[in-house]
Amino acid sequence: MNVSIRAVAALSVTQLIGWGATFWLPAVTGPAMASELGMALPVVMAGPTVMLVVMAMVSWPLGAIFERLGTRPVMTVGSALGAVGLIALGSASGPVSYLLSWIVLGLAGASALTTPAQIAVAEIAGEKARQALGILILAGGLTSTIMWPLTGLLQSQWGWRATTLIYAALMALVCLPLHWMMLARRPREKSAAAMVAEPVPIDRPRFALLAMSFAANGFFTWGFALTIIILFETSGLDHASALTAAAFIGIAQWAGRMVDVVGGQRWSGFVTGLAATALFPMSFVVLLLSSSFAGAMIFATLYGVASGVTAVTRATLPLQIFPTGAYARASAQLAVPLNLAFAAAPPVFTAIVTSAGPNAALWLALGISIFAFGTLFGLLLLHRRTGDASPQS
Repeated sequence: MNVSIRAVAALSVTQLIGWGATFWLPAVTGPAMASELGMALPVVMAGPTVMLVVMAMVSWPLGAIFERLGTRPVMTVGSALGAVGLIALGSASGPVSYLLSWIVLGLAGASALTTPAQIAVAEIAGEKARQALGILILAGGLTSTIMWPLTGLLQSQWGWRATTLIYAALMALVCLPLHWMMLARRPREKSAAAMVAEPVPIDRPRFALLAMSFAANGFFTWGFALTIIILFETSGLDHASALTAAAFIGIAQWAGRMVDVVGGQRWSGFVTGLAATALFPMSFVVLLLSSSFAGAMIFATLYGVASGVTAVTRATLPLQIFPTGAYARASAQLAVPLNLAFAAAPPVFTAIVTSAGPNAALWLALGISIFAFGTLFGLLLLHRRTGDASPQS
């Protein structure tokens, strides 16, 4: 097994543990947390939102650090912060200590989750980075499938506090050593040269178009992540049918992620990205025109495939647009609008679905998805007109 394969395998494990032990944790333990801490469930569910906002706030300055030092030291520190944040969460006694622990977890997430992992893969895999990123994201699609049942089992045996502390131990004893041992070691002379060299410039018009497209898609996909069952039910489906259609989205997302892994070497990131962003408005039109189970399943297929392909495109398209030396900084800066969109989406869509109805949410998503397609298409035209910025393009 070569170095890049080992690194991608290690990062797949750390991302699965990291996201499952933090952001996705309250999906299982939230009611028990609310009951024991005397907090309303929406306040408990605000913890992951705090985490995403903090990640957005610190991602930009971290970009320069990734360029100078590489991901290995930063992700190692991030694992330690994750352990500290989970210990604080498992020891929380009320709203203040509970939300403070999520601030620490936000710092950990910015240092060790998704964006740093993608930068680490680009450091290690070089010209094969796109395929390696596809595999990493494909593995990430298993997070809820693996971690939710595990969390439920641990909670049923020992309670939510012990479960949180077990995850803190995994962060310290599994994620931290893997980040330290498996990621690329940057030579000292290279690090010193990077600290004094002028940073590779990022083309701002391209960055702005890419950020708008990704944030727009991220807004409605994360908005529907927690409300899609409610949307199906308020559209007229019974609970069993709504659950079936919602569950099928996950299967379609997996298929969408496989598309780029299998065909990514043959197709440009623009081809797969534009195809995916075109499927989103088509899926919303289907659901607006039909309230039947068949319509919900067609929607789930189109929407799920588009979501899966887009998840890979968010990691791989910057490789094609920006110079190699600017990938780390560009990815870290892109994480700012993405995490803000992710954080704002669930409460906004929940409020719209419950107050204005499912059609209002679908019309909003349709409009935003058309905007996302338009900005990505505009980026393609700009990219072709001004020439490739990266030798990898």
